[in-house]
Amino acid sequence: MKINILHAGYCTAPEHIAIHGGRWRNIHFPAMFALLQHPRFGAMLFDTGYSYRFFDETKKFPKRIYRWMTPVHLKEEDLVVNQLSTFNLQPSDISHVFISHFHADHIGSLADLSGSRFVYMPHAFSHLRNLPPKEDMKHAYLRGLIPTDFDSRSQVVDMSKPVLLAGEYAPFKTGYDLLGDESIIGVELPGHALGQMGIFVRDEGGKLFFFVADAAWLKRSIVTNTPPHKIANFLFPDPEKYRETLGHLHTYHLTHPDVHVIPSHCDETIRALESGSASR
Repeated sequence: MKINILHAGYCTAPEHIAIHGGRWRNIHFPAMFALLQHPRFGAMLFDTGYSYRFFDETKKFPKRIYRWMTPVHLKEEDLVVNQLSTFNLQPSDISHVFISHFHADHIGSLADLSGSRFVYMPHAFSHLRNLPPKEDMKHAYLRGLIPTDFDSRSQVVDMSKPVLLAGEYAPFKTGYDLLGDESIIGVELPGHALGQMGIFVRDEGGKLFFFVADAAWLKRSIVTNTPPHKIANFLFPDPEKYRETLGHLHTYHLTHPDVHVIPSHCDETIRALESGSASR
């Protein structure tokens, strides 16, 4: 399928938080999303980046803290709905959205995609569904970003039907055939968020892409197996699992150097792919 790497806005945060030993200055963390154009299922997205709803949802305290901690920069042309038009697509043309996890920078435009089926791992949302509003901030969750008809359009990954993965995916041993044709394989990447999902996708030239969401914030973390600063552990539901997942990604990078491994917020990686490395 055709793959385009895009981003809808960015936030800024200190590099030394994102990677241990990083510089003491703020850097850009783009909110990546990917446009996947499948010969049978049509146009699909992996995540959506930010939308203006982020600002609406964080106007008041305590959610305004979210805006203070990760200052967001977003222009009109960055919005998913406007970027789709450059591909002669309308929001209603998006058949599926594969949701890595439910942090605001990954689901900001769900409500704009009125015809989409939402695909995600069940425990990524089940623990959020009945949270009291006062608990939202602990999970970087903005409930106003969830469309009112979300449940009726959900296609929850059936985790009772894993598939054994071939050696080209090692050390990842099991995954989930998300479309039933083996064109998109979902894998769980635990640690950063409950039920976080990455996907393997192959483009029309046979090149394999591995979208790893926030299993690492920077590609450099994967290459060197360097985790974030320890203070980031307070943001993760399972820091030990995060470190284990990062180790698996490091091993994968070493043994599969020709695969594009793409964290959702690595500015260097995303800019390189936006400039023409991804399939058009």
